[in-house]
Amino acid sequence: MTVRTPGAATAPTEARRSGDPADVRRALDLLAGRRLVVLTGAGLSTDSGIPDYRGPGAPARTPMTYQELVSGLEAQQRYWARSHLGWGRMRGAEPNDGHRAVAALDPDLLITQNVDGLHERAGSRRVVALHGRISEVVCLGCRETTPRAALHARMDALNPGWAQAQGEVETRPDGDVDLDDTAGFVVPSCATCGGVLKPDVVFFGENVPAPRVQRCFDAVDSLGDDGALLVVGSSLTVMSGLRFVRRAAKAGTPVVIANRGVTRGDDLATYAVDVGCTEFLTALV
Repeated sequence: MTVRTPGAATAPTEARRSGDPADVRRALDLLAGRRLVVLTGAGLSTDSGIPDYRGPGAPARTPMTYQELVSGLEAQQRYWARSHLGWGRMRGAEPNDGHRAVAALDPDLLITQNVDGLHERAGSRRVVALHGRISEVVCLGCRETTPRAALHARMDALNPGWAQAQGEVETRPDGDVDLDDTAGFVVPSCATCGGVLKPDVVFFGENVPAPRVQRCFDAVDSLGDDGALLVVGSSLTVMSGLRFVRRAAKAGTPVVIANRGVTRGDDLATYAVDVGCTEFLTALV
């Protein structure tokens, strides 16, 4: 378990993760009564039936990049055929006790790397969906945004019986499935301008919008010594989340990371504990 003196701007030490109940209790005691900014990742939604990319036992996955998506019709067929099936399942997912615990904590700001919208459905109020929401679609031409449900209905109409013909396929993170044969899938274009459609989420190869990032930085900066940054269910593999841990640690703000498996932020954390997200959050509440 990583242990650093809260508020001390000392050099980080090598993380020693622990799931020992006494260590988990120390992390909980540090957080109790403090103002919080909470950063959540895919590990929080696994209890809702949505798999993650990097949790223990997760198979290696390569998500489609933005550059691939805009490369042509074949890539767009591959993406949308898989996503059409996956979103039909993801939209049926329900918030779990971990989501409800975060809502009960009511942090100064909830930063989520998840695109599933479950935090909002659980009742969280101040939410930054860092990577966007899979329930919205944006046109890359005119930038009009429309509900995903409307596009889903259009795809069903353009591909009658297609979803039923695919049988059982494995659900993947971010609302898609493992599917190889996508050549016959009909991809609709923007109803307004005929442009290419994309879920209103940040793909690999895109940047998180700067105002969104700045709101998160401002919330982390406001914590000071009497607040804490809590990271739950994220491996912090991508910089979009790790930068907030670095920011807090540099300012001497306590950082607690609760995750199954190591993270890139462990050496910056005041406490890094190996524990289930829902278990930890409900204990904190």
